[in-house]
Amino acid sequence: MQRPGYERLQKILARAGFGSRRAAEELIAAGRVAVDGQVAKLGDKADPSTQRIEVDGRPIQLPQAYTYLALNKPPGYLCSRRDRHHAKLVYELLPANLRDLVVTVGRLDLRSEGLLLLTDDGELAHRLMHPRYGVLKVYHVVAQGPSRAEEKLEEGVMLEDGPARPDSVVVKDRRGDAVSMYITLSEGRKREVRRMCAAVGLKVLRLRRVAFGPIRLGRLPAGKFRQLSASEVAALKRLVGLADADAG
Repeated sequence: MQRPGYERLQKILARAGFGSRRAAEELIAAGRVAVDGQVAKLGDKADPSTQRIEVDGRPIQLPQAYTYLALNKPPGYLCSRRDRHHAKLVYELLPANLRDLVVTVGRLDLRSEGLLLLTDDGELAHRLMHPRYGVLKVYHVVAQGPSRAEEKLEEGVMLEDGPARPDSVVVKDRRGDAVSMYITLSEGRKREVRRMCAAVGLKVLRLRRVAFGPIRLGRLPAGKFRQLSASEVAALKRLVGLADADAG
């Protein structure tokens, strides 16, 4: 019978920042993980408070507590840690003690703005981005183009990487060739909203993500961030089937 402090090794590795549990399982299967000097195998459990767990010979470090942030990304910032050709990076909007701790959950392109989630919880980040869980993201789009183009958009379009169809398109306002609408997507393909709009003749003038699952952008000022509340984190975990995962 395992002592109460024991938990699945892949879960421990995910908490330590080694990606999803599947990625952690691959590390274990490759023989790169050791517990108290013994090479671990799939199915092993360990107690991180009393045992030495190593990856490639280096001891892992578990965070005292996970960090969950919501950031209002301004246009003109890259979702990257470094870029030789661009000066503005989203991590520079965070204090120094958080920049190397968290990663973005998905991305917004250079011109896009709005809600961006960041965390050091590798398993949650992986599930929120995985198509299997179909997490809904809502974008406020201001565009210019022919009338009724938004109706064609709602019917679905063919892109170079396959068919694409938004979960919903809700028009807020249509005046002449200008339209303001909310587009909801469960996919996360690169620049998907912009490419879908272009496919029906719409030129995107402004693209802002206003919701990611149950998290709303609200009145968070551009360039500022906030900690997610415990209830918001719990809602995200329930959404991707992690509500009870912490128990095992």
